[in-house]
Amino acid sequence: MPTSQEPDPVLDANRVTLVLGWFDASARDLPWRRPDCSAWGVLVSEVMLQQTPVARVLPAWEEWMKRWPTPADLAADSQADAVRAWGRLGYPRRAKRLWECARVLVDRHGGEVPADADALLDLPGVGDYTASAVRAFAFGERAVVLDTNVRRVLARAWNGEPLPPPSMRGEERRLAERIAPIDAARAAAWAAASMELGAMVCTARAPRCDKCPVAASCAWVAGGSRGLDEAPRRTQPWHGTDRQVRGRILALLRLADGPLMVEGRAALADVGPGQVDRCLESLLADGLVALADAERGLVELA
Repeated sequence: MPTSQEPDPVLDANRVTLVLGWFDASARDLPWRRPDCSAWGVLVSEVMLQQTPVARVLPAWEEWMKRWPTPADLAADSQADAVRAWGRLGYPRRAKRLWECARVLVDRHGGEVPADADALLDLPGVGDYTASAVRAFAFGERAVVLDTNVRRVLARAWNGEPLPPPSMRGEERRLAERIAPIDAARAAAWAAASMELGAMVCTARAPRCDKCPVAASCAWVAGGSRGLDEAPRRTQPWHGTDRQVRGRILALLRLADGPLMVEGRAALADVGPGQVDRCLESLLADGLVALADAERGLVELA
């Protein structure tokens, strides 16, 4: 069977066509995919979806867009408002970055999300993946969008591997560039469809190969679907980690009417003082909280 080292344009095109047909019939109706969604709405969704499942993002995105439908609306409020609205989505630096992004969009781009790749990459917190996703999903441009789901589809269907490597390889990008249709609209549709296939069918641990539109030509299936049981599980501890404690501190501050002293709070009684201090210092360094009164040890959302 041809692999990424043995390009087969006909096979590539057939797989793309099959996945696009499946997507037309099976795609989830997500608000940021609708034609009336603004480029700002797409950008917000992409930032929220980083390491966060769709089910948790949906209500947060809808509330966010209701409150701040344009970058100018968010820029007019404070960073603390953005962090409070972020709630329990996790990785709250994303809220800070979105607020900073909104201010830059207002100051440099007339309050509009640019379509230009370099301009997008200049926005706070926007990297190659997010810039490519916005170009594809908001502007219908031909951009190679490679998230974990897409990488898994390519690893299995094209390379016969159970999972993609932990770090992106140059050959993965070259393969993705080769596969993406030349036509911009079709390439943008492929970006969304391959991502959906990885999220809903070609999942990490329990792939539903019987529902996959390209199972008949999948290199991994043809090889016996081997290696998944032996592949290392990428699990991250959560309870008791600094990330969890940081989230608990931010939750206290979101609920507070004003500045408060975090140390000694009953809600953090099970956390050692050293860890509380360390997490507070990291939140201060990240600009998510600020000292309201250094002498009294009072902090607040920045």
